[in-house]
Parts: sequence; C-alpha cells; structure tokens
Amino acid sequence: MWFDTWSDITRILAVGAAAYVALVLVLRVTGKRTLAKLNAFDLIVSVALGSILATVLLDTNVTWAEGLTAFALLTVLQLLITWTTTRAPRSRTVITSNATLLLRDGQPFEHALRDQRVTMSELRQVVRASGNGDLADIGAVVLESDGSLSVIPAEKMGAGTALGGVETPRGA
Repeated sequence: MWFDTWSDITRILAVGAAAYVALVLVLRVTGKRTLAKLNAFDLIVSVALGSILATVLLDTNVTWAEGLTAFALLTVLQLLITWTTTRAPRSRTVITSNATLLLRDGQPFEHALRDQRVTMSELRQVVRASGNGDLADIGAVVLESDGSLSVIPAEKMGAGTALGGVETPRGA
C-alpha cells in the first residue's frame, strides 16, 4: 500500500517526464488560445488533457504512446473545431456561447441578468472594479463567451461598433 517497487517509481518518473514534454509541445502547437481565458469548449479540452496526463502517469496499463495518441487526438479535434468556427461563423454558436449585453446606457436588462445567472451585485461589482461609481456612467456591460464581464464607460462608447455580434436581450 505504501510502496510496491522501485520500477513503479521509475516508470512514473520516466513516463511522467516524457508525457509532460509531449503535453507542452501539444500546447505550443495549439497556440495561445489554449492558454488564454477559456470558454466552455477550451476548458473541457484542458481538463481532458490533464486527465490524460494523470492517467498516463499513474495507470500502468496505459502506455506513453497511447497517452501521446490521446494528446494528439484532442489537439487535432480542437484545431478542427477552431478552424471550422473561424471559417463558418454559424458553427461557432454550436461550440461556444455568444456574448450577451447585460446593461446599456446605465440600464440593466433584468431578463438577460436572470437568463445568464448574473446578479445585480455582480454587475455592480464589475462596474466598481472598472473604476466607475455610477451605473449611469456606463455605456455597456457585456458577458463575454469566456464568462468575463467587459465594461465600456459611456464616454468611450462611441458608435458602439464593438457590440457587433453581441446578443441583445429581449425588449432591448
């Protein structure tokens, strides 16, 4: 229970080092997006990569080559999905969520807040964190596809072209 053999420890060290190097190479191939703020799809892939690494390290029935194949499979699938979503924008809605407008011209959209499960307290918090003290001074707050909240002050709103593609709530 506490110790079986030195060969098990040696296997973990050797396979772990090789799997770690392979994972770093896979992350470099997939680009900066894999390491940026994660949307749901990217999070799933990242968790799956971590799970594969743990399995390769600890399960003696899984070889390094099998683990490398699993890394490669997830990488190819992620590249295929990201390639598809950049070339066929409508497919993006299947993979990732759209950004949603939560507040416009100082007025929160109650339906959007409820639908996106964001409280008024959270909305006020993000406004305060942006250095603003009054909702009336805010042109827009957007819940981004990665779950972060973007605050655009009213004086920087301009024509609002940055809101193109943002889901506008009912009744807005």
